Formats: sequence, C-alpha cells, structure tokens
Amino acid sequence: MKILVAVKRVVDYNVKVRVKSDKSGVETANIKFSMNPFDEIAVEEAVRLKEAGTATEIVAVSVGPQAATETLRTALAMGADRGILVQTEAEIQPLAVAKILKCLAEKEQPGLVLLGKQAIDDDSNQTGQMLAALLGRPQGTFASKLAVADGSVAVTREVDGGLETVALELPAVVTADLRLNEPRYASLPNIMKAKKKPIETVTPEALGVDVAPRLITLSVEEPAKRQAGIKVADVATLVEKLKSEAKVI
Repeated sequence: MKILVAVKRVVDYNVKVRVKSDKSGVETANIKFSMNPFDEIAVEEAVRLKEAGTATEIVAVSVGPQAATETLRTALAMGADRGILVQTEAEIQPLAVAKILKCLAEKEQPGLVLLGKQAIDDDSNQTGQMLAALLGRPQGTFASKLAVADGSVAVTREVDGGLETVALELPAVVTADLRLNEPRYASLPNIMKAKKKPIETVTPEALGVDVAPRLITLSVEEPAKRQAGIKVADVATLVEKLKSEAKVI
C-alpha cells in the first residue's frame, strides 16, 4: 500500500509571531520555519505503518515556495521515500491545497492519504475534509489511533464525548490528532540519506488547478492585552462586579 502524506511549511511553533506594521499579515522575514507539528505526526504514523510492513512506499507532498523543499527533506529524513513539491509563491488556501492533493492522489493512487488535522498558522482544519469530499473517499478526522487490516482502516477519533472508532474502506483520507504518536527525531545518517532522495517539482498550472485566493484578508491585529486582575473584599462585591462590570451574570 502506498501512503501519500501532506506536509506544510509554517512558522516554527517556538517563534513569537508579530503582526506587520501595515496589518496586512504577520512577519515572515528572517524567522525560523519548520514542518507543521500535526503533519510531523502524520509522517511518523506513515513511517510506522511502513516499518510494520503495512505500507510499501511513502510519498511526501508540500505546496508552497522553493523553501518548502527543506520541509520535504525533513519528511524524507524521517522515513518518507520521495517527495513532490508543488511550487507556487501565491497565498495558498485550504480548497486550493485540497484540489492539488486530489490531482496528485489520482495520479499516485495511494491506499491512504494522511494529513495533520490542521496547520498552526491558519488553524483552518479544512483540507482533509475537502480532499475526502473531492475524491469521494471515506474520511477519519482527529485520529488518535490507526489500525490497518484486510482492506480497511479502523480510526479512533477524539470527539467531544470521548473516543469514537470508525471503520473505513481503503482508499481513505485520515487526519492526525496530537495523541496519535510522538514523532521521532531524524538521525544524522538519515538526514544525509534524505539529500539523495528524489523530489519532483511541479506547478499548480501543470496540474490544472486554480490557486487564486477565495478569501481576502482585510486586516490582521494582535489580540488585546489581558488586563490585570483585582482583589475584592467579599463575595457580595465580587457578585456586584460580575454583574455591573464583567456583565457575565
């Protein structure tokens, strides 16, 4: 079984994000980028499936600028076999990514498509669901456990009421949640080997996908700073302030 894993280049989660002075977006110059943490979990799960003999090949895909090649190299160092970079400088939104992945899935014919449940930059949580709808394949979102057997995959999902397990016929689309696994660190030998693994570069135009944004960002602002708390003398004063000032009761 072939596995297709989508990985996104995002601002590193340790970086404090700053809004541009013109409020058109966030600062991306001279800051560290890395693989989206949820996508790292998806790559790790694909590698574990291959190590267990369930998968035969792992193809990592990234959509973005040339610099996203480094994100693909990270996936290759973790254990992916080859990479595909869909190179574009345009602002890529979830629907465009889903359409691109649909084209690649139809070409590669993977038995399983793995993605992170969301990216930490836009927090959209849309691409996996849109991809499953475009492909007409079953989907398992927010996966905390996977078990592949006999042409199907059992996905344990995290839902509001606890855990839910669904059985999906392969081929399927699965999005990874935080507790699915703990991603490995790539060893130095694997990092060196990753430099020799192939990365194919294509463009959205070559795939016949229009990546023009459907949404326009009007303004980006930092959240208001939290005000300092105060101490009150008694319960009656607390209730009065909750009523008159906070207006929560």
